[in-house]
Amino acid sequence: MRVQPEPAAADDQASIRGIMRFVPLLLAASLLPHHATTHAARHGNAAGARVVPNDNRVPAGALHGRVLAVRLEAREGEWRPDGDDARGIVVHAFGEAGRAASVPGPLLRVREGTEIDASVTNTLSSGTLVVHGLSARGAASGAADSLVVPAGETRTVRFQAGTPGTYYYRGEVAGGAPTRESVDAELSGAFVVDPREGAPARDRILVIGLWRKVAAPLAIVRRTDVLRFTINGRSWPNTERLAYTVGDTVRFRVVNVSDAVHPMHLHGFYFDVGSRGEGTTDSAYAPDAAPRVVTERVAPGRTFTMTWVPERPGNWLFHCHDNFHVLRNAPLDGTALPAEETVHAKNHALEMMGGLVMGIEVRPRAGDAPAAEPVPARHLLLVARTDSGGSAAEPFYGYELHDGARVSPSRGPLLPGPTILLKRGEPVSITVRNELPEPTAVHWHGIELQSYYDGVANFSGVGQHITPAIASGDSFEARFTPPRSGTFMYHPHADEVRQQQAGLAGAIVVVDDPARFDAEHDRVVLLSVPRRDTDRSHVLINGSLDPAPFELHTGERYRLRIIDIHVYRPSMVVRLLRDTTPVRWRAVAKDGMDLPDARATMRPAIQQMGNGETYDYELIATEPGELRLVVSSAAGVPLASLPLVVR
Repeated sequence: MRVQPEPAAADDQASIRGIMRFVPLLLAASLLPHHATTHAARHGNAAGARVVPNDNRVPAGALHGRVLAVRLEAREGEWRPDGDDARGIVVHAFGEAGRAASVPGPLLRVREGTEIDASVTNTLSSGTLVVHGLSARGAASGAADSLVVPAGETRTVRFQAGTPGTYYYRGEVAGGAPTRESVDAELSGAFVVDPREGAPARDRILVIGLWRKVAAPLAIVRRTDVLRFTINGRSWPNTERLAYTVGDTVRFRVVNVSDAVHPMHLHGFYFDVGSRGEGTTDSAYAPDAAPRVVTERVAPGRTFTMTWVPERPGNWLFHCHDNFHVLRNAPLDGTALPAEETVHAKNHALEMMGGLVMGIEVRPRAGDAPAAEPVPARHLLLVARTDSGGSAAEPFYGYELHDGARVSPSRGPLLPGPTILLKRGEPVSITVRNELPEPTAVHWHGIELQSYYDGVANFSGVGQHITPAIASGDSFEARFTPPRSGTFMYHPHADEVRQQQAGLAGAIVVVDDPARFDAEHDRVVLLSVPRRDTDRSHVLINGSLDPAPFELHTGERYRLRIIDIHVYRPSMVVRLLRDTTPVRWRAVAKDGMDLPDARATMRPAIQQMGNGETYDYELIATEPGELRLVVSSAAGVPLASLPLVVR
């Protein structure tokens, strides 16, 4: 594996290329009627037989010396991402001969130097199966990467596994019925090559998939789409629940075989990104250079590995921070879900979320005493209340921050959410008072804290001590001690899309000494979604479609804290331009974590961002004039602009 360089300013076409690679796999699929069937994990699939979820724990094939023999079949069957007793979807999926087909397909996992003897049988009634990825990994892809299998026939291939890393294989059917492309969306599986020496890593492989009933151009996801985002063949709340103990070393391999971008966010802890790949090659970071983040954006067809150590017990989430990818699962028969404002959820985590979510329980070590509650040195009041101008279907909400006698905002609309300035190492109490007509909850995104205060309604906490949703007219006190200075955010974790679009989101800035904080030279740039549907082709900067200019002075040092809390644009590109040319800025931090010297470098002022990410940059303007901070889509469509006037 080669050492991964620090990503340069992001290529805004990378996501489009990745999406276009996967778009042909998705259009429409048929649905089977609801009926209960037993799990058929060890039986072959006939037409309409069950396609089972695959947790990627058991490798496929039989190893004879240094040769792995694996016999794959592409079959049609019924897959139930919402549980064994739920409605089924007809899909094409890979399975081993004599065993059930699965989503994702059988795991190929071998040591470096292993020779793989693979056969693929196309049992489908029509169409030619084209399989990619059954070739040596770690080399540039070429024509040899495609295995073409006509209907009813078998093809074999023999190859060396290649370079250690995280990869995948995938298939598509050409020449079938026009509706086959969505059915093919689940024709993929993980392919892992372990190092030649030493014990293989104890890790979990998480394959992200997406099935759609109706195709969408460029993988755009709409709130009303009938689809399923899945992890290892299941959609929340039916995804596997993981369990670890405080102090464990936890390793995930994340493989995105869907056609969408996913900013994957871990609650409560930082994780180290060990490698990033694109299916053919996998580039590893040196241990002292691995990015330490709370959110990692993974584009279509990309992979990454992550390692983290849970330091505090409790219930935690690992989920996609594109809120449209964790919406309630729409019924597969097309029945409309009831409007959010009419739902009286008993459990917000289970009833108001779906898709790309995994629940993680961290258990205390034997003999560990419960953590002592921090004694607050500072008390704040955050009031969630209704702003003027909204409606039940399109509400206008906002936060009001009370810090002693100071109230922010002091007047005008409650947009954006007030920035909360905290001191590193100082225990703080923030009481959230809910004056909305519906329940809410607040998640302190990126902050390392006890689980009960993490803010996922009806989920966070330890044992029976679970965080409640904050009922209308009620309050909840969150206590934590921020251990590091940096840039973070806060937002709801109960009915997130509705409440964040209404205006409930803000920045958290933690500094060593608030008395020395210089608001003139330390600026927050908060990217969020407009409240009104008619404005949603744009992006708000600090709560405005037409933000007031920043005034700067030549030769002075400024810090720009860029926060992406948009709900459904995971590929926005931020550029700081003089005319049409990017200026240069110095990278300072990512997700509140200071960058090591080797990565805190000067670079062109371009950054691609995913929802739930923060980036800090340092800027020194060298000459007077006007700069523009421009936010665009990955395809280059302008979404917002902030003038910076340099004097």
